[in-house]
Formats: sequence, C-alpha cells, structure tokens
Amino acid sequence: MGDQEYKQAVKLTLKTIGGKWKPIILCFLRERVMRFGEFKREIPEITEKMLTQQLRELEHDGIISRKVYLQVPPKVEYSLTEYGQTIHEVLDVMHKWGLQHKNRVDQ
Repeated sequence: MGDQEYKQAVKLTLKTIGGKWKPIILCFLRERVMRFGEFKREIPEITEKMLTQQLRELEHDGIISRKVYLQVPPKVEYSLTEYGQTIHEVLDVMHKWGLQHKNRVDQ
C-alpha cells in the first residue's frame, strides 16, 4: 500500500468516525439501540446541539440509522446500520490500544 494512500485512508477514517464524541456514540450503539434521551443520560457532558450534529453526520455517512415512530410523543431510535456493524473491529483495536496505553501511563 502506498504511503499517500495509507495517509488518505486514515484521514478519511478520522473524518468519518473521529473526534471526541463519535467513538463514544458508536460504542453505545454497538451494545444496543438507543434513543436521544438515553444518549444524554449516558453522556451528560455532550450538549444537545453537539449530539444532534454527531448523530446526523453518522447517519449521513451510513454508519447509523434513525428510525422515527409516528406517535405522540414522537419516538426516535438510533442503531448501527449493517455497514456500521463493520466498525466493531476498529473499536476493538481502539479498546486494546487504550488498555495498553493506560497500563503504560499508570506505570
């Protein structure tokens, strides 16, 4: 693989799933379908505006799906798409590296 191709692929990956909140959102969706309010309870530090933006970007990129139930009050659920399921391997590698890094820092 060419050096430039490698860098461009990493750059695209980070553009799509990088940042402070997207990996955390994806970790939760890996475990279960979630509603907006559940995200707010699980990640209290994120603002509603930022959560909305991150969810919209992930939906736009085909990583998550947004299902709206026509009822009162409205109900919206977020889940990983079939394509989004492929993110498991990336999250596993991030988890493994994070544990190694934590052990290194703690020493």
